[in-house]
Amino acid sequence: MTAVIESDEHKALRAAVAALGKRYGRDYVIRTVAEGRAPAELWSDAGRLGYLGVNLPEEYGGGGGGIAELSLVLEELGAAGSPLLMLVVSPAICGTVISRFGTEEQKRRWLPGLADGTRLMAFGITEPDAGSNSHRITTTARRDGTDWLLTGRKVFVSGVDTADAVLIVGRTEDARTGILKPCLFIVPTDAEGFRKHLIPMELNAAEKQFELVLDDVRLPADALVGDEDAGLLQLFAGLNPERIMTAAFAIGMGRYALSRAVEYARERTVWKAPIGAHQAIAHPLAQAHIDLELARLMMQKAAHLYDAGDDMGAGEAANMAKYAAGEACVRAVDQAVHTLGGNGLTREFGLASLITAARVARIAPVSREMILNYVSHQSLGLPKSY
Repeated sequence: MTAVIESDEHKALRAAVAALGKRYGRDYVIRTVAEGRAPAELWSDAGRLGYLGVNLPEEYGGGGGGIAELSLVLEELGAAGSPLLMLVVSPAICGTVISRFGTEEQKRRWLPGLADGTRLMAFGITEPDAGSNSHRITTTARRDGTDWLLTGRKVFVSGVDTADAVLIVGRTEDARTGILKPCLFIVPTDAEGFRKHLIPMELNAAEKQFELVLDDVRLPADALVGDEDAGLLQLFAGLNPERIMTAAFAIGMGRYALSRAVEYARERTVWKAPIGAHQAIAHPLAQAHIDLELARLMMQKAAHLYDAGDDMGAGEAANMAKYAAGEACVRAVDQAVHTLGGNGLTREFGLASLITAARVARIAPVSREMILNYVSHQSLGLPKSY
């Protein structure tokens, strides 16, 4: 059963990460965005303190915890105004897949660096014509002797400019049936035939988005992660943590926006009383707080199920958590900006930029509509329209 009361260890971790986040704060993130660079200092400190690899096995330099601990780290950094988006990707998706399915050599080569932050791995699944339908992925790998040749395109790949490699979702041909099946490959960013192109975004984030072009990228046999015949299982082993961590990202952002609005509502006085004394201001903020707390409970349930090895149960809960957190975040940010009125749109208070950022949790890594499809089909047993 999922514990709804946090352990002393989790409370201590939450407090320690919150202290780190507050040392950097929102001003640090705004500065890195303005300078066009990644949040390297915060990433390095988080790695040095053991927070980046808290979910990875101890024998490879990690903390020996799970997604429950890593999602807590991201939530608290976000609540302090300084989230690390690549936590969703490098340790949560890539680190999890390699630790569960990688060879001993792959684990030794990658996990210690992912854990301490000295190495970073991006994740490439989305394609221009595939979107949420991973069955339409056209990036293909074909054998050439003992090597693989990988060809295709990926879009909206975060952090490629700072990554050492990208975990690419491709497809290989089944020798018996000729049917293409999903597989995962570790592709170094300096490989010949690997090209990246920056995608201009309206989103103000330190982590940039890229399109990748893979033109017969030659990879050794050991670039394949896990079993060639178990690619779909391995893929979803990474996608469930991605949804849980996206929920953590959204909850942290919502908490940060709400805290700024509450602070303002306590201090801003109109007609001899703080505006927070008026129910038209107080009640929407209270509702936002309730929604964020409910989303956090589902996120904790999803993390618990995943860490317990219940991939099926975690799939449903992770999708629900991502949905609930995305909706709660958008509403919390919107209400926070509205509470500040004109000040909510100023750079001084720094909330307006979160309006765009909050939408990410509704769109990525899977849209809210696709989650509703999942729940209607998988949970409720309703027929598909596609």
